[in-house]
Amino acid sequence: MPTLAFVPGFMQRCGAWATVADRLAQRYPSALHERADEHVQPGVVPIGYSMGGRIVLHRALEEPQRWPALVLVGVSAGVGDSAARRAADEELAAWIERHPIEEVVERWEAQPVFATQSKELVDAQRAGRLSHEPAELAEMLRNFGQGVMPPVWDRLPELELPVLLIAGALDDRYVAAGERMATLLPNGTFSAIPDAGHAPQLEQPDAVAAELSAFLDERL
Repeated sequence: MPTLAFVPGFMQRCGAWATVADRLAQRYPSALHERADEHVQPGVVPIGYSMGGRIVLHRALEEPQRWPALVLVGVSAGVGDSAARRAADEELAAWIERHPIEEVVERWEAQPVFATQSKELVDAQRAGRLSHEPAELAEMLRNFGQGVMPPVWDRLPELELPVLLIAGALDDRYVAAGERMATLLPNGTFSAIPDAGHAPQLEQPDAVAAELSAFLDERL
């Protein structure tokens, strides 16, 4: 069985994937990564969320033989107005550099994307967010923000490895992106997780683990 490499999103740590990894531990060994931009070894199956998923998608396009399969959760192949998004990312990066991590986390957790998560779930992720350095977060945003990384919609047909795309059913933007990506990928599959928003692995870990298990059993 292949090793699963769980890659977190921006401002997360490995704990964001721990519950799902535990559900699969008896069948699949796993590596839990601490940063979205952490290097993923060849031969494993990357399971990347949000920024972490976007990074491994681009890496897979650069090295198509690097991994046997790919799982992307809450990921898009790119935004339309990348210049506007790049400016917004730079504005946020500059703000992050000027503020202590406590204020950065407070601003981050106030986003609408967390509206589908319980207070207890948001609180449980806070220690991981507070462990980051603002300067490192700003650098990550400048290097891997959606405005910086070019759209790759037209390159998806090149990626022949099996790809599972997952989004929370309440996350309309990424449901649309996942459905579109699945039609462009030669071996793409999309799954919407009921009763979940942008972070289904946190909100519905059992359902996400079940989708992963079914995909891995069928494709590997």
